[in-house]
Amino acid sequence: STSGLVVRDVGGEILALKTVLHSDVASPFAAEAHSGLQAMRLGISMGFNILEIVVGDSRTIIKKCQTTDFDRSVIGALIGDIHSKKVYFQEIGFHFIPKIENAHILAKEALKKGEGYYLLGGVPDYVCRALEKCQP
Repeated sequence: STSGLVVRDVGGEILALKTVLHSDVASPFAAEAHSGLQAMRLGISMGFNILEIVVGDSRTIIKKCQTTDFDRSVIGALIGDIHSKKVYFQEIGFHFIPKIENAHILAKEALKKGEGYYLLGGVPDYVCRALEKCQP
């Protein structure tokens, strides 16, 4: 599976793009949890104090990330990692928006090329053209 992350400022400008290829992901829920964890790691590395993570495939993952209860499911370790990283932020929110096109476009492109990437401050033309269809 592949995680596709789009970092935007409050005005909607793209600050960074990142894709991460994962292997041996057990389920779609695990893939979504990996994406949430990657988003938190990216927020930490970029030095954000406030982070809003939007997930487009699973309300279940959002609920698990929002709760403070110990998760005993198959993805419990990933959810635990997400919870442990919350201390790096003054404010963090997890939200569900059906089918986030931007992230899916990035993930598809990374799978086609067979490689992940991290772009800060610059966006390739083919990504801009694809994302313009989905700008807020």
